[in-house]
Formats: sequence, C-alpha cells, structure tokens
Amino acid sequence: MSREDEMLKERLKKLTELRKLKINPYPYSYEKKNSAADLQTKYSKLKPEEKTKDKVSVAGRLMSVRLMGKINFGHLQDESGKIQIVIQEDIIGKKETEFFTKFIDSGDIVGVKGIIFKTKRGELSVLAEEIELLTKSLLPLPEKWHGLQDKEERYRLRYLDLIASPEVKEIFKKRSAIISALRNSLTSRGFMEVDTPVLQPLYGGAKALPFVTHYNVYNRDVYLRIAPELYLKRLLVGGFEKVFEFARSFRNEGANWDHNPEFTNLEFYQAYIDYNQLMEIVEDMIIETAKSALGKSEIERNNEKIALKKPFKRVTFREITKGKMTDEALKEAIKEIKAPTFIVDYPIEISPLAKKKDEKTVQRFQLIIAGIEVANAFSELNDPIDQESRLKEQEKSREEEKHRYDKDFITALEYGMPPAAGCGIGVERLVMLLTNSSSIREILFFPFMKPEATEDNQEKILKKEEDRLEKRKKNHKK
Repeated sequence: MSREDEMLKERLKKLTELRKLKINPYPYSYEKKNSAADLQTKYSKLKPEEKTKDKVSVAGRLMSVRLMGKINFGHLQDESGKIQIVIQEDIIGKKETEFFTKFIDSGDIVGVKGIIFKTKRGELSVLAEEIELLTKSLLPLPEKWHGLQDKEERYRLRYLDLIASPEVKEIFKKRSAIISALRNSLTSRGFMEVDTPVLQPLYGGAKALPFVTHYNVYNRDVYLRIAPELYLKRLLVGGFEKVFEFARSFRNEGANWDHNPEFTNLEFYQAYIDYNQLMEIVEDMIIETAKSALGKSEIERNNEKIALKKPFKRVTFREITKGKMTDEALKEAIKEIKAPTFIVDYPIEISPLAKKKDEKTVQRFQLIIAGIEVANAFSELNDPIDQESRLKEQEKSREEEKHRYDKDFITALEYGMPPAAGCGIGVERLVMLLTNSSSIREILFFPFMKPEATEDNQEKILKKEEDRLEKRKKNHKK
C-alpha cells in the first residue's frame, strides 16, 4: 500500500469517527468576517508578543499543521493569502485541543475565531478561541507539488496548482482585471454589450475549421461559432451603432503556445468610422487596460521593457513583408516586431470581409506587440454585391478552412449596413502579453489537454482520432 493510500485510509477512518460523534464534517456555511491579507495589512505594525483584544473570524485551507501537545500551530490559506493559527489549550480548552490534534489534518478547510497577536518570532497569528471543521480533506496535498516543474500535471490538476502557487492565482486575478478594464473602456465610449449565437447553422467570420455537432430536433448539423462577426454586423443593419461581445469561440485546430481550441474573442463594431479612427480607439483601449489592470503602461516581454504609448508605429503589409504579399511572409515578419505596431493595408485575397482601399489591398490592420498578434480589424465591407462576389469566390474551393457562403448575411447587407469599422481582440493573447506569460495554457484555468495515454490504450486512441478526422473530411466534401 502506498503512503497516499495509507493516508486516505486513515482519513476515512477519522471521517467515520466524526460521524459517529454526530459531528458534520461538511457543514453548510461559516461566518467568515476577515481575510488573511487584510489582517496582515491592518496589524503589520504589531510588535512581537503584542496582543490585541480584536476578535476576528477567518476560514480557509490548512496548508500545514504542527502538533506540539498543549500548543499547536497551523498555516491557514484563503483566497487572499496566509495567516498562522495557534491552538493553545489554556485558551481554547482541552476538549477543542484534543479535537484539533485527533481529527484535523493539513489540507482540511477550517474556520477559526479568536484574537490577533504576534508571536515571539514576529509572525502575525490568530489565537484560537473557537475552531470548526468545515471540510474534511480525504486526499493529502502531495508533497511533491511544492516546486513541481511538470507543466502538464499542473494544467491537468489546476486546482492543486492554484492551492500551491500564489503567483498562478495572481495571474488569473490580473486576467479578470484585464477583462473588466476592456469592458469599461468600451462601455465608457457608449458601446452596448450583446450576445450572439454560439450554435450557428453556418460558420463564418474567420478562417478556421469548426467543431460540428448535431441538432436532433431539426435533424441537422450545426457549428460552434468560430467568430461572432457576421451576427454583430447584422445588429449594425438593425440600427445599433456601437456593439461588442466577449465571445467564447471554438476552432477545431491544433493547440500550441498561443492557440487553444476554445478561447475568448472580444469583438466590437462602430458605425460611421473607418479603420483609421478605429486604430486610435484601439491604441487608447490597450493603454487604458494596461494602466487599469497593471497600474502602468509599460510591460516586460523576453526580458525587454516595452512602453505602451501613443502613437503606435504604422507600417504597410507590403513594407513589412518586403513585397511578399502572403500570410507566410507576414508570420515571419511578425516575429521581429517588439514595439506596438499596426500593420495596415492587407492583400484583398486574404481579407474577404474588409472594404477595398484600392484594387489590390483592403483597409485592414493588425496590432502586433512583442511578436504577438493582439488585434485584427478593418473597415467593414458593406457593399452587398462585392461581398457576395468575394464569398462565392471562396466557396468554390470548399476548402474546410475557408469562409462559408451565408446568404442571409448578404440579404442583411442588401437592406443596408452603415459604413463601419470592427475589431477583434484575442483576450488570451492580450492577457499573455500583459502578464508576461509564455503560453496560453498559463492564463487559461483549464486548457484543453490531450488524453493521458498508456501503452495499452495509445493505439486505440490514435485509431479513433484518425477515424473521426476521416469521417469529418468526408462530411465536408458532401
């Protein structure tokens, strides 16, 4: 029997004993009044061995327990941080002390009420007057987790990663702050937040292979959206002039350092402006977001400091690719860009939804910062005849990654869409940039992971995947 199995057996035994004693090891609630971080800040100036009369109530997970007889210690961790608790028999009583030493383990979630003081060594602590078991942990926190370098295991067991690594938790707090800042930046400009369909009868708005599912009631295949663009433009036709959506989007493609099959795409559209005015808005949004979420407009990437300040550099697609007007040439050129740069005026062949600038290029831009594509935008094509021609031209090839022809979208344009510009920001890429993260998996709570495969089932998994892809290709060719 492994050590973990032995500990599980021991904890299950404690669980049984608790229930025999009519003690609920999983109570419904607890009156938590204080956070560890607030207490650490408020009482930072206490001197060693100084006590207060202030009553506090904390709750969280015990990261460690030290049993020393009549005086015992534990480190309690809540969402905000850690604080020490002290279980002293002459304060809390013999019965409570025995309960702690017999039934409480590291990993348990407890509630503690008591007074604040500093130990002789200067550690802020809660001297317990009451302690309550809130959740009995059956599996011990793995000792190897502290300092674990196996990223695959960290991502699969994100809940343990969050428990063990405060710096990981901070990244996700920043992610939330970044999204809030983006939302505030748009609403302050008069944009309205909307929702558009995730299940779509046709996929469009980007180059990507979709996920396909089946709608039983109508007996038809539908797609998880690859982008919300065509529906947001329908809202411009309907009379809304400033709209945005934080859209969960799905693309059935490979996963790497900057791609995940499920991601968050912020798209926003404004009527009566073009891509020049939109560039100014995007500049301001990026700077405002950095200042709000990070407290500064300077970021660090690959050990270099990058200032986010206006005006961002502007360079044409032809200039950056040295005349090679292809996606491949652009991808190579992007790697060398560090300072915030707008690449403008893309070839018409790779931009079917953008308005023409001339016969060869369209009014489109991408924002690149430190080699990362942060935003993609253009003056929206609102000529229904031109748009229909371009989409039908792409539809001829019926290649899986191309746009699908959406007749209803063309009909909407025929009723008239005002001149407008729209932008898509990859939220995860922006979060990666602003938190100096090296991989998209670092800033997703639960990135999609390939199956854990043993030698016995590896062959079956690969065969099943090959069959699935082959079936998908046949369906698309029909």
